[in-house]
Amino acid sequence: MTAPNELRLLPWTGSEGKPCYLSTDDRGGYMSRLADNVEAVQLGTAAELLDEASETLEDENAGPEGVRRLAQELTGALRDVLRVATSRGHSWR
Repeated sequence: MTAPNELRLLPWTGSEGKPCYLSTDDRGGYMSRLADNVEAVQLGTAAELLDEASETLEDENAGPEGVRRLAQELTGALRDVLRVATSRGHSWR
């Protein structure tokens, strides 16, 4: 998580896709708990999509439309997971 007096990157964007930040030392506050819950949902969705991807890739009858939809969903989930990692202080660049 973030250190005291540090801005927390929230797991959603604001208007025009700009990042949203939370400035608080209260980790039990409403916005902090809301962000924690949204992050948990995002990580859970990513895990479910990973299972779905494995099944789809093993399915010889998976059509291009299904694979394309899955790739789009995985792209969104990966974006969310990277945002959560950044929010928690992990950097990969």
